[in-house]
Amino acid sequence: MKDCGVDCFLAQAPVTMGYLHGFYESGHERFMTLAVSAHAEVRLICPALSESQAKRAGIQDVRGWKDGENPLALFEQLASDWCLRSAIIAVDDEMPAQMLLKMQSALPAALFRPGQAVLAELMRRKEPGELDEMRRAGHIADEAFEAVKSQIHPGMTERQVSTVLGAEMARRGGEPAFAIVATGANSAEPHHLSDDTVLSAGDVLILDFGCTVNGYYSDITRTVGVGKVSQKAHEVYGIVYRAHRAGRDAIRAGVTAGSVDSAARQVIEEAGYGPQFFHRTGHGIGMRGHEEPFIIGDSQEVLEPGNCFSIEPGIYLAGEFGVRIENIVAATESGHESMNAEPSPTLIELS
Repeated sequence: MKDCGVDCFLAQAPVTMGYLHGFYESGHERFMTLAVSAHAEVRLICPALSESQAKRAGIQDVRGWKDGENPLALFEQLASDWCLRSAIIAVDDEMPAQMLLKMQSALPAALFRPGQAVLAELMRRKEPGELDEMRRAGHIADEAFEAVKSQIHPGMTERQVSTVLGAEMARRGGEPAFAIVATGANSAEPHHLSDDTVLSAGDVLILDFGCTVNGYYSDITRTVGVGKVSQKAHEVYGIVYRAHRAGRDAIRAGVTAGSVDSAARQVIEEAGYGPQFFHRTGHGIGMRGHEEPFIIGDSQEVLEPGNCFSIEPGIYLAGEFGVRIENIVAATESGHESMNAEPSPTLIELS
């Protein structure tokens, strides 16, 4: 905070408060914020509903308010105690507008600014214990994929496959977080919302799913065939696989995120499918599904040991099919560690 010239950081999202102090509750529509000063003071303003939980999490200075009381009085007291009337205050990126507007009204001379830069430097550098959780989450996703392959058959719907994926992750101790199941032409939509589309023989099928383990995410994408698929699908898969490997081969501490994106993108562009790869190569991941560093374009962010992110190039042919391959990796001094098992170098056709 001192390096960033910030006097106070105000957290509101459960992930942020949990990372900083082990307190993962949401205030929902009620006013709640965890304040941290540049002098290492910590105070939580929260609904009385959450006071005991906050104290159990180890927060010493908890100021609760009951329904019908004005929580801004507690915020103004904080500002007086910590001399924040004209301070520089960084706020959680997920801070609700209704909360931020009230705080700005209470402190019109203070400068409020986005707090992501303050927090991201910490959250992107995973410590050994955090990496262990990422490995466990990745392992559960791998096992779920292996288990679900034998259960997929023509006639199932995308929703049914999504349900099976969630059940397999939960059975292994993961908390299911999401599952994109996209078959046939739907697989050309990277963020397809799984629906009642029926899987048909010959479809290309994308499975993009993940779970959390003690708050840390996994995120994996595998592309398979529902029975025998076209030669074109096999060829496109081979291109995406080579792009995936090229991106991963470019990873090591000290390189830029943009150079990793370029390494993967070049393979697809040289194969003539550049316009059909229209998203970044990857995103950071940890206690958030998407966080820094982002593996994108001309990014000059330098990768450091412990940075965890996805490598997920794809080719999407509208009206036909799409292919995406994704592993989560952690940068190391000399390369990277994959949190997932290796994807198949050829397109698997499920029998």
